[in-house]
Amino acid sequence: MASGKCLPFVQKVLGDFMATSGLEPRLLSGLKVTAATPGNVKFELPIQKEHTNRLNILHGGAIASMVDISGSLALASRGLFVTGVSTDLNVTYLASGGKIGDTIRGEVTCDRFGKTLAYTQVQFYNKEKVLVARGSHTKFIAQAFASDKNITEELKGPNVKQE
Repeated sequence: MASGKCLPFVQKVLGDFMATSGLEPRLLSGLKVTAATPGNVKFELPIQKEHTNRLNILHGGAIASMVDISGSLALASRGLFVTGVSTDLNVTYLASGGKIGDTIRGEVTCDRFGKTLAYTQVQFYNKEKVLVARGSHTKFIAQAFASDKNITEELKGPNVKQE
């Protein structure tokens, strides 16, 4: 039951980011959630010119922004509509994410979902399914629980440590 509600809810949260934020619709246009279960989200981004650096490969800043938004989407997969604020974000770049016309794919998990903090990690793969970057994202979520748009009770996941 929870899994069936998860993907539409995560897509709704992504839609809200794209409709109300100044950054995401400009920087991450084309980002698409492809799968979601409580605590886990898969997504992809077809690489376009606006996602690249002067070497015409995926810009590290685009990857860092995807660490940020994917961490939020992992929290959405646990039922938070308002996904808190970042307290820490880390990215490790291992290889090129691709060039214009390629698609980068990401898999993000919510490792810990507490009353005040949540911890996520993400891995990025290129078209050859090679790991090209990984990141982690910590968010302060205490105030996020006040939103009446949350469905946290419906999306409790078995795979996530909850405080």
